Amino acid sequence: MLITVTRTGGFAGRERTASLDTEYRRDGAELERLAELALSGECPGAREPVPDGFGYVVRVDDKLVELRDPYLTAEQGQLIATVLGAGA
Repeated sequence: MLITVTRTGGFAGRERTASLDTEYRRDGAELERLAELALSGECPGAREPVPDGFGYVVRVDDKLVELRDPYLTAEQGQLIATVLGAGA
């Protein structure tokens, strides 16, 4: 499973994108579980944006969801942090 996260917004307004392929990771099954939860859960991206908050587009294979801080679930936050951290 290919997971891509694009983060936009924040104080500086910079865009950052990172991807990872779960096939080659020890935590791949857990990341796939988090990805499925991110896609199937509530879509907080429809809520009002917060000044200087981050917005995220999470793409899992051919599906995507738009999310926003501070409305992320714990699982969404963990997935985003892992993917963006892996792309550092």
